[in-house]
This record gives sequence, C-alpha cells and structure tokens, in this order.
Amino acid sequence: MAVSDAFVRRSEQDWVVTGPGARRRVLTHTDALMVVEFDFEAGAIGALHSHPHVQASYIARGSFEVTVDGRMEVLRQGDSFIVASDLVHGVKALEPGTLIDSFTPVRADFL
Repeated sequence: MAVSDAFVRRSEQDWVVTGPGARRRVLTHTDALMVVEFDFEAGAIGALHSHPHVQASYIARGSFEVTVDGRMEVLRQGDSFIVASDLVHGVKALEPGTLIDSFTPVRADFL
C-alpha cells in the first residue's frame, strides 16, 4: 500500500461523492493513520455505520447532529468527537459543514 508524501496539498486531492450532498477526500495517510476531509451540504447525511477503525472527528465548519452508539448530540464548529472500534455512528449536517476525520489504522477502503 502506498504511503502519502510528507507534505500534501488539499487542492491536489480528488473528491469522492459519498451520498446526496456529501463528499470526501483523503488528505494524507500512512498504514497506521489517515486524515480525511468530509464536506456536507445542509441536510446531507453520513449514514449510520460501523468499522473496526478508531475515528476522531473535528468539526471545522458548520453544525451537525452526531450519533455515536445510540447517543445524539448537536456539535458545532470547533467541537470534536471520538468513535471507538465497531460502534455505530453517523451525522446529519444542520447547515453546510466540514468534518476532518482521523482514522487508525488506515481506511484501505478509501484508497
């Protein structure tokens, strides 16, 4: 598996549509860690799902309904949340917004 260069320019990374009004782009990664930008239009949903990776998410812009393991909170710009392995989680954008997610280990399915 290829490893990203030490320096990555966001403008050089491609977007992948993940659903209506939602997209992502991998910013950088190694085999052990990945950083991904998710962009949402108002009302867009990051469907409930789970994966074996630990995920830490930072809300860079906007506000979201965030559900982790059945608990829902409204989080806004500057807030963050963490998801342990295999917990069901998802988001709904209450306004246009951006999440910066870190995953460990790398999400090979995103490459």
